[in-house]
Amino acid sequence: MSEQPTATSEPDLTDSGYAWWRLAVSLAISTVGGVGLWSVVVTLPAIEAEFGLDRGSASLPYTVTMIGFAFGGIIMGRLADRSGIFIPLVFGNVMLGIGYIVAAQAENMLTFALAQSLLIGMLGSAATFGPLVADVSLWFEKRRGLAVAVVASGNYLSGTIWPPILTHAIETIGWRQAHMGIGVICVVTMLPLAFLLRRRADTTEKPASAGGTRLSPPPANMSLRTIQILLIVAGLACCIAMSMPQVHIVAYCGDLGYGVARGAEMLSIMLGLGVVSRIASGFLADKIGGLGTLILGSMLQCMALLLYIPFDGLISLYVVSALFGLAQGGIVPSYAMIVRQYFPAREAGTRVSLVLMTTVVGMAIGGWMSGEIYDLTGSYQAAFMNGIAWNLLNMSIAFWLLIGTWRLKPA
Repeated sequence: MSEQPTATSEPDLTDSGYAWWRLAVSLAISTVGGVGLWSVVVTLPAIEAEFGLDRGSASLPYTVTMIGFAFGGIIMGRLADRSGIFIPLVFGNVMLGIGYIVAAQAENMLTFALAQSLLIGMLGSAATFGPLVADVSLWFEKRRGLAVAVVASGNYLSGTIWPPILTHAIETIGWRQAHMGIGVICVVTMLPLAFLLRRRADTTEKPASAGGTRLSPPPANMSLRTIQILLIVAGLACCIAMSMPQVHIVAYCGDLGYGVARGAEMLSIMLGLGVVSRIASGFLADKIGGLGTLILGSMLQCMALLLYIPFDGLISLYVVSALFGLAQGGIVPSYAMIVRQYFPAREAGTRVSLVLMTTVVGMAIGGWMSGEIYDLTGSYQAAFMNGIAWNLLNMSIAFWLLIGTWRLKPA
């Protein structure tokens, strides 16, 4: 069996045609593998009826899936640093297939929730987000921002494509058969694609004069560990804020008397424009860097959240939701750019996944927190204010890093 060629023997692969082809394959894998985060949402009413649960209990699989997805991303990221992305993708694909088959056979809520959290979330879909974003970042230098943004869009594309397919499948053949079908589709599509990504990137640090990446020195008075912690807190904060409209816009429209269908349309617009924003922010990040992109996105998201408070008319909500989608899409990919700016390539999988998975935890916490605030106050106004407060924390951290960077520059 012949040895696979490596990036070391072909140093020109960075930003090459092969790198762009690899990006396209990664986007396809991310879009298919992202089903693990969306199927549980679509299946919620069927699960509620199947096992005779109330709405809160039926929502538990979503929460444990998000938690499993977050921790799994860190585990898979560390594995990718050691062995390359191929092994995590193959392992995750097999677990995803098994997970959906187990879930389809579940006779009680506990079995279904365990299949969702451990097999589908932690060991399955987790490999197709943070670790895959980190891997793509290793193959690009000049267009890294755009490449990272494109592959990170797979999560949104998955949320656009899978729900209508699953809804139709559940209505025609039932949720159990639909889950069996998902497992088969994931294996027959993702496994061949994963084999196309066997080649590993060369993570050996080279001097910038030899074509290597010039890492930025840490901002003044900050250690690399401090930067990692700050990025984790920033990721948590921005997504607690981001979750308020994304998780509750449908319920908010129902409370205002516009109907949940209107809210679903607003959510669709929000996610669709989020993809546009994510790609545009990739172009921008290649010009102004990840930190500048994070600051701009965070400021725009904060402004959009503020607009939700005074404007609650139907047309106004459509407009504000569209603005929110355009504002928030580029925030999450900017963290990968910042990590690659300060940390060596050999640690990218672990460190990028750690930050990106924290954003997932932020979405889970924020969705729950906003609901609790609504229960306490009887209104979403305080929940929007809570989101704004967390957004300001994110902005503060971003500006702190920027000021620290400015202090390093010679007068």
